Amino acid sequence: MAYTLLNISERNAPSKRSYWKLWLAGIFVVLALSFLRWGGYLLVARNRLPERVDAAVVLQGSMAGEGARIATAMTMLQRGSAERVAFSVPKESYWGQEIAPIARNYIEKHYGADLASRVEFCETSGVSSTEQEAEALGACIQEHGWKTIALVTSNYHSRRAGLIWRKTLPKRDPSIQLSVDSVADPDYQPRGWWRQRAYATTWLMESAKLVWALL
Repeated sequence: MAYTLLNISERNAPSKRSYWKLWLAGIFVVLALSFLRWGGYLLVARNRLPERVDAAVVLQGSMAGEGARIATAMTMLQRGSAERVAFSVPKESYWGQEIAPIARNYIEKHYGADLASRVEFCETSGVSSTEQEAEALGACIQEHGWKTIALVTSNYHSRRAGLIWRKTLPKRDPSIQLSVDSVADPDYQPRGWWRQRAYATTWLMESAKLVWALL
């Protein structure tokens, strides 16, 4: 009888394996929640901008994102934290129109001739990647003799852009100091990135590109 009760007691007692399963499940839940809460910020560069730079360099992006980047760079110019602004632009549109004159008219119309006179347009024709854009803009930066640069790009693109530029730019001039300004982009929100399909798609695509850049 005692032997039977002992067997029943052993069968009813939770095993060490069950405890380990609970611990692992708990850890997985914590990691998953942490990833959902902070994973969106993995793409965003976190660095302090210097009080003043020679030029704020605006990288190309989507239509919505480009508007935010332009506004940020021109604000830097207005408040004196950037001496010049340089825009990365293709040489011409699909219709054969030169982009730089159109872009300059836009800047003059929205920000005035005085600020427009402190804007440069660096042509980056034929580029299809951040690496190629960095190479093309590196020549423009070197030509103007700028030594302190703030890259102006969308938040989701900022960490990868900074990584690529810090590999590329020193090949031309190791003395150039680089910082990255992460601009809030309408196409991506780090907080709650998994709640909207567009944000999640941006996260997945940019994460894959970031891993590739790291490798």
